[in-house]
Amino acid sequence: MAAQVQALYDFAGEPGTTEMSITCGEVLTLLNTDIGEGWWEGKNAQGQTGLFPAAYVRKLSPEESAPTKVAPPAPRYDQAADEWGEQQFSAGDNNYQRAASHDDGWDDDWDDDTYSEIGPGAPQNKPSMSRQQQLTPLPGMPISDFNQQIDDNTSSFGSTVGTVRKNKFAPSSKISGESYLLATLNVEVPETEKVYIVQEGDGYVWAQITQPYNVTVASPKKESKFKGIKSFIAYQLTPSFNNIQVSRRYKHFDWLHERLQEKFTLIPIPPLPDKQISGRYDEQLIERRRVQLQEFVDWMCKHPVLSKSEVWQHFLTCTDEKRWKAGKRQAERDNLLGLNYCVSLVVPEKALLQSQVDHITEQCHTFIGSMDTSVKSVTNMCLAQTKRFQGPYKTDCQKVGEAIYNLGNALSLDEGTVISTSKLTSAIKMTGGAYIEIGRMYEDQPKYDWEPLGDKFHLYKGIVGSFPDVLANHKGAVQKRRECERLTAEHKMEVAQLNEVLRRTDVISYALLAEINHFKSERTDDLKATMQKFLRQQISFYKRIVDKLEVTLNQYDE
Repeated sequence: MAAQVQALYDFAGEPGTTEMSITCGEVLTLLNTDIGEGWWEGKNAQGQTGLFPAAYVRKLSPEESAPTKVAPPAPRYDQAADEWGEQQFSAGDNNYQRAASHDDGWDDDWDDDTYSEIGPGAPQNKPSMSRQQQLTPLPGMPISDFNQQIDDNTSSFGSTVGTVRKNKFAPSSKISGESYLLATLNVEVPETEKVYIVQEGDGYVWAQITQPYNVTVASPKKESKFKGIKSFIAYQLTPSFNNIQVSRRYKHFDWLHERLQEKFTLIPIPPLPDKQISGRYDEQLIERRRVQLQEFVDWMCKHPVLSKSEVWQHFLTCTDEKRWKAGKRQAERDNLLGLNYCVSLVVPEKALLQSQVDHITEQCHTFIGSMDTSVKSVTNMCLAQTKRFQGPYKTDCQKVGEAIYNLGNALSLDEGTVISTSKLTSAIKMTGGAYIEIGRMYEDQPKYDWEPLGDKFHLYKGIVGSFPDVLANHKGAVQKRRECERLTAEHKMEVAQLNEVLRRTDVISYALLAEINHFKSERTDDLKATMQKFLRQQISFYKRIVDKLEVTLNQYDE
């Protein structure tokens, strides 16, 4: 007799895929446990077959009946945040951390393609359990049961691939910046990994990149594994410093982005493309995604700190599976995260005037607030213009063209023949055809001007949106400094220790000032080039319309 399983939780299969919806308490006949990726295949009482998450069911013993099971109450996670915004998890979550770091292979799926590839629309014959479903206990499942379910599934598959993943849903492993400020963090940073901040004019900047390079993102193509069950889009990245191509999926970019955000809390990380709702394998959407990934890569290459970070270099150059795993584990165990990264910084000896720093940060805060509103407005405008060009503008032109063309047909009928030889009739028909062609031009134009402009401001929307967190991290350090000054005044802290706190707070301030100046410099050149390119495309477009109308006008003189 075939093995049976009972559903512990409801699962809604995605329409158009091989997934099957199951209901809590439902008994299924188990057909195949070798699907991989944490999925099993089964058949329900109605004879329907399909895939469902293995963690959502339990195996029934031969003699066991199948009463409907009610999910136990959801566990409570006790957590408290210290004044630095870091979360501390209770000991009860240790099992979760152990499970979440179960595997870290090169081609593992610590995120789900339906959530983080081109978009959440699942392709045919592809399981699409979401990232959070794979990584967190199911609703109502105690941690102990969750770990046992993992162990059961692993033994069934004979492999840990796709079972549980360590990702951003796991408890944070950041070390509080307080350990840096209070000099309790003892880490020796090699000279090659130190980052310098230098004075330039009246301001402070990151030391310039000594060996500039660029990276191209090209040739997105659909690939698959598990005999076609799982499909995804892979992008080919080629750094100019070695010209060795590497293949990266969106999930690899997503993993990199998480590492960068954890490590560089004083540097806004450029955003990845948004996760789409539909059109996962649409060619135009794939190309838009490639363009936005290119924007991400370009910003990384131009940043003096991000461009030479170890995790970024590993992402760009690693082609070997074993080295990838080792580098991935090393990045995830990095202790120099957040403000602790400031151990790597070498700054001028000059002490900063706190009132001047406060003035600059306040100006930055005001500017970022205004910039955020403006960038979002431009982004929305680009989207609206794209829709108008491809919708009403195109339709209106074609309606004009059809109306004028029908006028030409009417005139030809008055001449006693459908095919007219009249020059006037021909010219009127050509005018109608010109407007129909102009409608097609409107439909095609956004990919040359409005969409690139929107892609550029998508980048700025992400960077500007990250600045408030950067400013908040700096503000937290300044508040800690003031607290130490108060403790020293109350003779609860040694003057020598306070001086070290003041020096380290200055290092954090130097980093913020350098980043503010970098952003100002980059956006000045970048936005100038962006607007020039946009206007050239607009001028070219309207010139082509004028040229077509002038050619049509000349038909009336011949």
